[in-house]
Amino acid sequence: MIEKSLYEDYEIAFSDTYTSDDAYYFVFNENRELYLENEELIRDISDLDINFSLYIGKYKNKDCFVANANFKEGFPLYEVYEFNRDLYLMGTKAVLVNDWYISHQFCGRCGTKTEVDEKDMMLKCPSCGQMHYPRIAPAIIVAIRKDDELLMAKHSYHDNIRYALIAGFVEPGESIEEAVHREVREEVGIKIKNLKYMKSQSWPFPNSLMLAFTAEYKSGDIKVDGDEILKAKWFKKEEIIRYDSDISISDWLIQDFIDLN
Repeated sequence: MIEKSLYEDYEIAFSDTYTSDDAYYFVFNENRELYLENEELIRDISDLDINFSLYIGKYKNKDCFVANANFKEGFPLYEVYEFNRDLYLMGTKAVLVNDWYISHQFCGRCGTKTEVDEKDMMLKCPSCGQMHYPRIAPAIIVAIRKDDELLMAKHSYHDNIRYALIAGFVEPGESIEEAVHREVREEVGIKIKNLKYMKSQSWPFPNSLMLAFTAEYKSGDIKVDGDEILKAKWFKKEEIIRYDSDISISDWLIQDFIDLN
């Protein structure tokens, strides 16, 4: 997991009219793959079939744009992470702006073509006045300890057989803490205590903000629904099968558990 702040290399700005002769371009296709040449950002988009381009500030002291284009194959961001983590970090910002603009070019309330606001990163409807800001989906993930064991579950939507931590999206009307308790109760049927917030992570797969917690087992027996969660059990640290990459905050939580045992 990257500990570096996005703003160490980036200054935020936004415009659909700004142009530059010396810039970096984060160009994505319909599959959210990044266009690179020799694993580097391109500096000229004149040869690409561009759908739109938006100025999003300065990256490493140069103007920075996100663009959408028609090309067949690029680099998924999880691959970019493995060979250039600075590029991945900025890419998480750029791809979310790309997704937002694609999804809100027309007003979801009345269907009118939207316009870019003069000051904010916002698309406004000239007909009904609806404002469309970039949106992310808050989600929780929690490492639950019982003595020297960690609770992990096998999710039905995972392609492999590995176990993972309990996680889920925050529902409308509930607090982050309530979301943790609800997800744990729904997925594995137990109660937890001593809930502690640890840190957060932007997770652009596709548009989440992951909020990481630790907690301790309080009571109850493990009961899974057999639909979303197929199995769940307690693991000692030597029994845990690690992920292939340390890209996620889930891996950070697992490492934190191992370090404390």
